[in-house]
Amino acid sequence: MNKEFINKATDIVKKAVNKKTGAWLIVHALEQLPVSHTFGIPGVHNTEIYDALNSSEKISPTLVTHECSAAFMADALSRTSDKIGVLLIVPAAGITHAMSGIGEAFLDGIPMLIISGGIRRDMRFSYQLHEIDQAGLLKSVTKKSYLIKHQEEIVPTIFEAYEVATSGEPGPVFIEIPANLQLFQESVGDFNCYKPRLPKAIVADISEIKEAAKLLADSKHPGMFLGWGSKDATQVAIQISEYLQAPVSTTLQGLSVFPGDHPFHTGMGFGIHSVPAAENAFTNCDCLLAVGTRFSEIPTGSFGVKVPENLIHIDINPQVFHKNYPAKIAICSDAKDALNQLLNELQNIMPKRENSEIESQISDDKAAYIKEWIDYKTDKVNPAIFFKTLRENMENDAITVLDDGNHTFLCAELFTNYHSKHLISPTDFNCMGYCVPAAIGAKLANPNKQVVGIVGDGAFLMTGMEILTASTENLGIVYFIFHDGELSQISQGQEIPYNRKTCTILGDVKIKGMAIATGAEYMEILNNQDIEITITKALTHAKKGQPVIVDVKIDYSKRTRFTKGVVKTVLSRFPLGDKFRFIGRAMARKISG
Repeated sequence: MNKEFINKATDIVKKAVNKKTGAWLIVHALEQLPVSHTFGIPGVHNTEIYDALNSSEKISPTLVTHECSAAFMADALSRTSDKIGVLLIVPAAGITHAMSGIGEAFLDGIPMLIISGGIRRDMRFSYQLHEIDQAGLLKSVTKKSYLIKHQEEIVPTIFEAYEVATSGEPGPVFIEIPANLQLFQESVGDFNCYKPRLPKAIVADISEIKEAAKLLADSKHPGMFLGWGSKDATQVAIQISEYLQAPVSTTLQGLSVFPGDHPFHTGMGFGIHSVPAAENAFTNCDCLLAVGTRFSEIPTGSFGVKVPENLIHIDINPQVFHKNYPAKIAICSDAKDALNQLLNELQNIMPKRENSEIESQISDDKAAYIKEWIDYKTDKVNPAIFFKTLRENMENDAITVLDDGNHTFLCAELFTNYHSKHLISPTDFNCMGYCVPAAIGAKLANPNKQVVGIVGDGAFLMTGMEILTASTENLGIVYFIFHDGELSQISQGQEIPYNRKTCTILGDVKIKGMAIATGAEYMEILNNQDIEITITKALTHAKKGQPVIVDVKIDYSKRTRFTKGVVKTVLSRFPLGDKFRFIGRAMARKISG
């Protein structure tokens, strides 16, 4: 056998070894990343990827009932773990179904990889099934999009997409992989030469840190306002708060970033839309340290907060500075890095402050507000008694998942969360239907932790059938459905200025039927006497690996501070003539009935 023949044979073998299908390469790339699950539905344009995933020992593909739920699951997995949520969906309809969850992740700064099949690019035919400009559809809700054209691009592109999704302000990244690349083998060379890279840290400018520290040291009543961007900086935020004796409020999305049982924790926001503990603690604030927040509409009570001239704004995204409130000092940095530097500088230039007055004021205000709610008489379920009892019976590290609705702000005002990334909700995109699937994503990411979902009946109707997935996966999640028969957050918003409700009364849904349909255990809480025994029973039953639906006959008649404050702020901005028109119309309707 001559040498030339041996060399040719060796080359053939090498080429054969380096020939891979796109489906195999996709799975290989994902296995190198912090990916534990994919979420989606197989179809003709991605079934080859699902077949390859079936052989993976690292990644579990999760079948959903709707792609919107898949996106919410991926979002929650990213929020509650150190892994990244991955969508594996069909093109066209799969994309449009998932866009609500993708949009939520985009506006809330949550990393996500979206992998979609695509039409075949090796044929001359047009009008193929699902042929649509997917990148164009997703342009406004993704950080970047990729269209793979050759097998050899797959691994490095997925690695690059991961880096983009997790760097700076995180967000979703889209990759379209045509069906023909998934199906057929091509030579790809040394695909192992590519390695995923961790995102580069964005480090604060030390001169800006020194300037910020001096501003805080010179202030008499400093305060802290923390958003989701502070989620990994909880411990140093606590140290700074204690060093300055500064009260701390959070955004809605950032509810978990500062422990709710800390003596300087005040609640969400700090204006007339916030609880008394927050409003009073920030009344004389002369220097505000805002970290990882964009001062968006919800946490500012429709932009009704008073922000002091001495605003120190720290965020990883420089585009958020000066948008709604001008900053005296704007620091573009990772929150944890900037706060560590800031603490060191504060310790160099000033002694630790002592101020028991602010601590006792916060404590007294919180106690008075909770008492006001607990004393509220009702034949149904009092929200304050529900949340107090739930907290007492949950494990300390339980994860709570909210939806969008009146229950969201009741929870923000009445529930105590202890750990960062352990209470999550839809925020700036503010999408109903989040809770049921997001709780599934959180439970898959944290199988050894209790996961509790709290959702209004309107939001529950959007994605409630996804509990079937929880049953299929043997996930012991407890879903508390706040059932009042209305879209209550909006109906209350209608009732105050209009004195009537339009299109916010729901049909008479039999939630027990949905439990039967999805394989969940069903329980009811009809009044305050049922609360403790049913919560205990539900949490115990969930440990068996079966989801539980608890139908809570909630009393929403007492309005949250958030609702009253926002309505007042919005009305105050109306032109004088329109303001009188709205008030006059509401009064006339009240008199006439």
